[in-house]
Amino acid sequence: MPLLIVALGIIVLLVLIMKFNMNTFIALVVVSFLIALALGMPISEIVGSVQTGLGNTLGGIALVFGLGAILGKFIADAGGAQRIAMTLIDKFGEKKIQWAVVAAGFILGIALFFEVGLVLLIPIVYQISKHLKISFLWLGMPMATALSVTHAFLPPHPGPTVIAQEFGANVGLVLVYGFIIAIPTVIIAGPLFTKFARKFVPSAFEKEPMGSMASIGNAKQFKLEDTPGFGISAFTALFPVILMALSTIFTLLHDALHLPQLFIDIIKMIGAPTTVMLLSVLLAMYTMGVARKISIKQLMQSAESSIASIGMMLLILGAGGSLKQVLIDGGVGNYVAVLFEGSTISPLILTWLIAAVIRLAQGSATVAALTTVGLVIPMMGGHDVNLELMVLATGAGSIIASHVNDTGFWIVKESFGLTMKETFATWTVLETLISVCGLAFVLVLSLFV
Repeated sequence: MPLLIVALGIIVLLVLIMKFNMNTFIALVVVSFLIALALGMPISEIVGSVQTGLGNTLGGIALVFGLGAILGKFIADAGGAQRIAMTLIDKFGEKKIQWAVVAAGFILGIALFFEVGLVLLIPIVYQISKHLKISFLWLGMPMATALSVTHAFLPPHPGPTVIAQEFGANVGLVLVYGFIIAIPTVIIAGPLFTKFARKFVPSAFEKEPMGSMASIGNAKQFKLEDTPGFGISAFTALFPVILMALSTIFTLLHDALHLPQLFIDIIKMIGAPTTVMLLSVLLAMYTMGVARKISIKQLMQSAESSIASIGMMLLILGAGGSLKQVLIDGGVGNYVAVLFEGSTISPLILTWLIAAVIRLAQGSATVAALTTVGLVIPMMGGHDVNLELMVLATGAGSIIASHVNDTGFWIVKESFGLTMKETFATWTVLETLISVCGLAFVLVLSLFV
């Protein structure tokens, strides 16, 4: 059975990393080959599948991660992150600072990919945690929760947007219903769950950021009067959000405004994550550097230090993509489809179940969501079901139980310096909680709409 092979492969991966202390990147590549062989993939296709998975993953995140690390370092080294942190502390107070971080993650998360938002917020969250002498993860988990929830439920993120188009759902209603579901989900899976997790995994809340994240977060301390103003610091940090939001608005309104196609193409290019991060880095070079009489040479030293140790993290993320691609090419998704043929349960629950099983089997939330749409649409005949809620049920199922075949798992593990066990006990449980809460609120909402 394909699912049994996947389960055994994951066990082997965990044993290699946790028992034999094998480097995570090497272990992921080894297990990718073993699973490919066990799934019966043609030997001539295995290497290509592994390389394709790594290339596709790094092609989507390497530039964003590199540029995001540089942007975060510029803001931190100039004192901008410290200024933002101090202002948030002053406005919200120490007791409510966790909610300030949640709000920041939610606002940024609406327009940014999970990875981009994480890289941008890490320096700010770390500065706050250092100043208040509280756990980095205590603030980081609620922030990551907000980013993950917006990624799963709210357009203009590609997942819910594409799913809505495939189902023929109204994107505006998906956004409205998504907000209704997202807010209580963030509260439950964020600050409330963090209190619970701290009691059961106390070691995870004593960690410092590692690798490139440590380089970004460990900026020198400034006197507050020597830091950039809050307005320019926040504008520089939020510039990616502003660009993406404007790009989305112009793209959605181009028919009504009768804008030329060339103009729309330019707007889409500017709004792409890679372009957004490049333009944001150039802006930060001026606002956090040149305008503050910091030389280009000194800025480039900051840039180099921010990415000097990002190589291994990127290799680990790429190898996670290799494992995902092997599972897709090995037909695991097709096997899941056969399991659910002829099912008569509620379309909302069925959609969530299919997305959840595919997510568990092959790792990618986006692939799980899009595969689910293709499987569910033919099953919807004769069912009177709200299409917007179908979109949200798909999104909820697609993010359940992030584990070793999901690049997000490795991003969180490496960013917060966690062990495998700690990542499972915090991040994997958190993602499952988001998924289950999402389904629960979808079912409640279905009683009224």
